[in-house]
Amino acid sequence: MARVTVEDCLSKVDNRFALVLLAARRCRQLKDGSEPLVRHLKNKEAVTALREIAAEKVICDTDIKALLKSTSSY
Repeated sequence: MARVTVEDCLSKVDNRFALVLLAARRCRQLKDGSEPLVRHLKNKEAVTALREIAAEKVICDTDIKALLKSTSSY
């Protein structure tokens, strides 16, 4: 996969907002020193996070779903 798009990731995560939260969380983890779960060629953390989601190495957990429920009342 030469280029990761939101559509690639949306087939793995059922909600765009959950995708944003999941990618942001994983991006922070990578910036803080976590090892990437997919091979990367000097990609930025955001791209690596999306690649991991598209490869199903990172999944949406209950914390993300709970956060979505708490913010969806607006």
